[in-house]
Amino acid sequence: MSSTTLPHAPARSRSRLGLQRIAAWLVARATAPAAAPWVVIAFVLAHAVLWTAILTNLKAAQDVHMDVAEAYAWGSRFLLGYGKHPPLSGWIAGLWFTVFPVKDWATYALAMAVNGSGLVAIWFASLKVVDRRRAFFVVVMVALYPIFNFKGFKYNADLVQILTLPLLMLAYLHAFEKRSVASGVWLGLAGAAALMTKYWVLTMIGAIGLAALLHPDRLGFLASPAPWVAIATLLAAMIPHLVWLWQVDFVPLTYAGDVYSLSDRGRAAELVLGYVGHNLALLAVPVVLAAMVLAWPPRLAFANWRRGPNPGVNVGQALNVWLVQAIVAVGPPLGGLAFTIYMKTDWGISLFFLVPLALVAIPALRLRSVMLPRLAAVWLVLSLLTLAASPWIARREMAANPNGATGYGGRSELARELTKAWHARFGSPWPHVAGYSEMNAPMTFYSPDHPRSFTVPFLADETWGSGLSTLDDLKRDGFIGVCDTTDNRIAACEAWMAKEAPKAEPLVMTTQRFFHGQAGPAIVWKVYIQPPGR
Repeated sequence: MSSTTLPHAPARSRSRLGLQRIAAWLVARATAPAAAPWVVIAFVLAHAVLWTAILTNLKAAQDVHMDVAEAYAWGSRFLLGYGKHPPLSGWIAGLWFTVFPVKDWATYALAMAVNGSGLVAIWFASLKVVDRRRAFFVVVMVALYPIFNFKGFKYNADLVQILTLPLLMLAYLHAFEKRSVASGVWLGLAGAAALMTKYWVLTMIGAIGLAALLHPDRLGFLASPAPWVAIATLLAAMIPHLVWLWQVDFVPLTYAGDVYSLSDRGRAAELVLGYVGHNLALLAVPVVLAAMVLAWPPRLAFANWRRGPNPGVNVGQALNVWLVQAIVAVGPPLGGLAFTIYMKTDWGISLFFLVPLALVAIPALRLRSVMLPRLAAVWLVLSLLTLAASPWIARREMAANPNGATGYGGRSELARELTKAWHARFGSPWPHVAGYSEMNAPMTFYSPDHPRSFTVPFLADETWGSGLSTLDDLKRDGFIGVCDTTDNRIAACEAWMAKEAPKAEPLVMTTQRFFHGQAGPAIVWKVYIQPPGR
């Protein structure tokens, strides 16, 4: 037996020695003042590239999500607001697609660029609380959080918050430390950037305000110019958007009230429970994986915990993190119950990125250097395995449930056919598309002409259109109206077309997506082609 195993021993030893050297190199670079930022940037770039490839494969059978196409449509015009939301997500998409082609993969690259930028911001925020060793561990934990990989495929205002809110938290921790006029300006600008993403960030802004009031050193902070300069800067930076809000009669707030208010308290409680359970399940992934790394080998598991001072943790700043995370974890569910709000699970996307830092900042945790390469290895292995399996997953998912995602519905095929139909009739670019937003946005994204969207109101008092096109624009330039026959609002859509385009040419089109021989749903569309100037 020994004669067959001994020759392999040197090879195994060399392999083990090589891995140990790589691990030692990673630890040395991740904790060195000059090298640490570059290690983090390299890690983030690797994460973004890997997961762009993974998501492109996983979603190959589908069109991009409606929210992604809608953000692209918003970015075609740089407005101060887009009906439902503030403008930052649209502005970022507009800038991105001036550089990158309008392709599915580019939307996943955009999502990963936002995720990656958020990871860098989280690392800088972590350095205000813990040492570089712990900060790198936090970044890898967050990269394992599904919001920053699987769930991070959908670029929209929710996803942009995982960049703007880490920047806001970084600015707050900096202002709490420096307490200067300059730090207050940065905090105010970070708050304004967050608010220009989505008004939901008021939950985080409120949590930061409460944390500042509850902190034992609150008097020192409140006596400094930082918080007051921050408030003034935020208000000044928001003036253009506030003027827009006034001009549009506070349409985004009307949208939120009409869409997300409930009268059934039981239904609200059910949704709150779903929100809590969903976000706890997502958080369990990085927490459990990190706990497994910390607990290995089992004989040393308890050695990772020891009382006493910990020079690797700034307890004062850690308290800020614990307070903010506790408030945003508890506050929204309680608010949902109190005000009977339709709580979407996606609203938690931006509110739990501090959990890894809050846990790693526990002073009793003694994070050994060997934990860094171990957790990084877990991230790398899981990412590579997912990359290898992603084409099979995409085929399997469509075969198992071909009607399970709206992305299988062949909207990109319809956009190309409608573009041909407009060109054949008028010999000019297709200018506008009219329909419900779920229909408009994919047409704007997938048509080579990228027609601007006009949202058909479902109810007479709906006023939250994007503002990209007006009814006068449609009548002057012409448009194509689209109604989805599988949509339960089909009657209202047809009624609007009959009213606003009574002389339009009616067509019926059917599209169906095929992916590796697997058929998606066949969908019948009612189409109305309204010529220009009629």
